[in-house]
Amino acid sequence: MTAARLLFNDLGFSSVTIRMIALELQMSSGNLNYHFKTREDILEALYFEMVKEFDSRVDQLGVQEISFQTIKQDIRQSLKRMIDYRFFWTDLYNLLRLNKSIKAHFEAVYLKRVEGYEFLMRYLTDKGQLREFEFSTERKFLIERMIGFSNTWLYNSSIYEIEINDDYLDHQTDNLLSMLYPYLTEKGKLEYRKLRPDFFN
Repeated sequence: MTAARLLFNDLGFSSVTIRMIALELQMSSGNLNYHFKTREDILEALYFEMVKEFDSRVDQLGVQEISFQTIKQDIRQSLKRMIDYRFFWTDLYNLLRLNKSIKAHFEAVYLKRVEGYEFLMRYLTDKGQLREFEFSTERKFLIERMIGFSNTWLYNSSIYEIEINDDYLDHQTDNLLSMLYPYLTEKGKLEYRKLRPDFFN
């Protein structure tokens, strides 16, 4: 699976054939076809390999103590995981249209991601770090922005041919986390500043 993932990352899903994957694995196309009848079967296997970690981390919500440090670590881990499977995120729309199982799961995961953000925001509000939202859909809009950014930051990076390295990963981690800042109380902003004091020099 690693060979297929790396080829997809380098060339894009649509440019990679079963034969190319077989050559990379030093096996015949027939042997590879025994395990995977089509490229779409490989795509599906890679997708569910990718989301296995995401699913397990969402299930762990509420188990660990939450701080801005742990939130930042979780965001960075998620974005790094996306880089490992960047072929999927840079061609998200087309690949979701291609595979009904992936599309159905992705839509279900969206609801779990919304629940995860709602849990986080309730937690921060209870700790006095996040202010109460001022109108009925304000929290919903914020969650939609954060999920939308998560889904598209790699696609956006590929459009402008930005090098994906640790510095850029840190930048995008801060980019996503900072979306919370305007909604923080003074107590919350104080905790955030401890995390990134260099932003306020």
